[in-house]
Amino acid sequence: MRKLALFVICAFAACMFSACGVPPDAALQSNAPADEPTEEADIEGETKLKLYVQAGSSTFAATLEDNATAEAFAARLAQAPAVVRMSDYAGFEKVGSLGMSLPANDAQMTTSPGDIVLYNGDRIVVFYGSNTWSYTRIARIDDLTGWTQALGGGDVTITFSIGG
Repeated sequence: MRKLALFVICAFAACMFSACGVPPDAALQSNAPADEPTEEADIEGETKLKLYVQAGSSTFAATLEDNATAEAFAARLAQAPAVVRMSDYAGFEKVGSLGMSLPANDAQMTTSPGDIVLYNGDRIVVFYGSNTWSYTRIARIDDLTGWTQALGGGDVTITFSIGG
């Protein structure tokens, strides 16, 4: 009788504890309402933010890099656009102070027209030519049509903004 009682208690406990387990397909289930995208759907369907660069009356879209510098710059621009007075340097780039520091991960690279990089942690550089130096890449202009003409031959004021 004692063995039967022990068996019944063990069987009851096993049933109780197995009910507390997570079903094997529970990881695939979502508690989000049907009209809200799941995290997986957000990743697949996410819209990447674009950097917009306005020089004079021309505006250019740029694709942001996937790094801490681009993320920090986008977060800053989400608060307000940045207007930067940029000076021509050596006939291939425009350089301007951001008035703040961004995280940098400088690496030796050769730039090309349309590259937007961080220099010395607090200066932004836009290229209409090429240079080899140590920078952190922020973005790249998607369509260079009119890029060199918009930057002009001397100093220029550029407005950087974010959108998606």
